[in-house]
Amino acid sequence: MSNQLEQLKKFTTVVADTGDFGAIKEFTPQDATTNPSLILKAAAMPEYKHLVEQAVAEQKSNGLEAILDRILILFGLEILKVVPGRVSTEVDARMSFDTKGTVAKAKELIAAYEAEGISKDRVLIKIASTWEGIKAAEELEKEGIHCNLTLLFSFAQAVACAEAKVQLISPFVGRIYDWYKNDSGIDYTGAEDPGVQSVTKIYNYYKKFGYNTEIMGASFRNKSQITELAGSDLLTIAPGLLAELQDSTEELTLKLNEADAKASDLEKISLCESGFRFLHNEDPMAIEKTAQGIRAFSADIVKLEKLIESIAG
Repeated sequence: MSNQLEQLKKFTTVVADTGDFGAIKEFTPQDATTNPSLILKAAAMPEYKHLVEQAVAEQKSNGLEAILDRILILFGLEILKVVPGRVSTEVDARMSFDTKGTVAKAKELIAAYEAEGISKDRVLIKIASTWEGIKAAEELEKEGIHCNLTLLFSFAQAVACAEAKVQLISPFVGRIYDWYKNDSGIDYTGAEDPGVQSVTKIYNYYKKFGYNTEIMGASFRNKSQITELAGSDLLTIAPGLLAELQDSTEELTLKLNEADAKASDLEKISLCESGFRFLHNEDPMAIEKTAQGIRAFSADIVKLEKLIESIAG
């Protein structure tokens, strides 16, 4: 029998959740995603220091923001050499509540990729799933710039993203699990995992009502969370868990499918801004984890800026 990674690829598009090109090459995913934490980790590795130095050399006269943007583009370009599909490049998390600023930065990033000969169809602009971020993505999608809405924890966020016709969402399975485990003391497994249940509900809702937004489960803590979501449009997986899947020959079965989704008892809802904010606010886990995620990504951007400053002198 083929290994679980190969079995999973029959049901789901596998995406590498890393900035390490070596790991991407090893597991041959279709796409790759990055975030400030992953870029920071990769930029500190000796084998990738030259990219930071290149960005500094090219953009030093234009200031810190220009250098930071160039680092994102250089990592994205390297990733696109080893994946046949798309790379997700994240807008500065400090813009998470700035619709206008997010739109402007997304356009700058896409223009930088296009200047390197990369079609915008190979890039997903990664934006936090705040109301402001979702509205920015809605505007960008109308202009043919596709978006990956990240830090997604609540059903309200998922519904608003679908209504905004964004290309893709990244619900954070592991962080949802972390919150409920900490809150209840229960080490959830299998289909009882709240993170798994969240993505399953979103999948069923999207497929039942014909939304085209892609669902990409993210932020996994264990292999079981991944295998329980076989059938999701995409799953973005860190190298350690990709290795576990590759090393296992256990049978993997399809868990999510459109027939079950169509038969679900979910009812369609529509959310204006006040409705979104109220429904999202009703989910204490989502409120806490969204805010925490934005703070953490923002902090890692600051660390990356300090690394740049140390190199730039």
